[in-house]
Amino acid sequence: MITVGVGECAVSARAEDTLVTYGLGSCIGVTIWDPEVKVGGMLHFLLPDSQGDLAKAKEHPGLYADTGIPLLFRKAYQLGADKRRLVVRVAGGAHVLDGEGPLHIGKRNYLAMKKVFWKAGVMIHGREVGGAVSRTMRLEVGSGRVMLQQGGAEAREIEMRHCA
Repeated sequence: MITVGVGECAVSARAEDTLVTYGLGSCIGVTIWDPEVKVGGMLHFLLPDSQGDLAKAKEHPGLYADTGIPLLFRKAYQLGADKRRLVVRVAGGAHVLDGEGPLHIGKRNYLAMKKVFWKAGVMIHGREVGGAVSRTMRLEVGSGRVMLQQGGAEAREIEMRHCA
């Protein structure tokens, strides 16, 4: 089990590995998986945009959608993944702290992530975003299964579907 903390990303080409991140509230977890070479990766980003603190973004790029997502993809490419084959699933973006208030970081995170993907020509294949719950997300590198768990509920898979 490889734990991915807030502002971190990890990739693996070991079929027996599982990547996991906890406490996805307004943060967003991004998983990518290449079914041909069995390379998987996960990012847990905190904020939508690094422009407010470029020095911090340089030191900790995984904190932000605009710097963390490209980092995750580059790391996967180094292990042989190909962008055209990647299966992308995302979770989080809840409004757990500020509700529907003016900050609504979860919604801003989701929109920033979609913008990064759109610019890169990347499609989302499964998602569970929004709501007011914290989630745990797991990626099984060998199978590409992405499992979500909320509170004490049973884990369930994020199903594959095209998401705009």
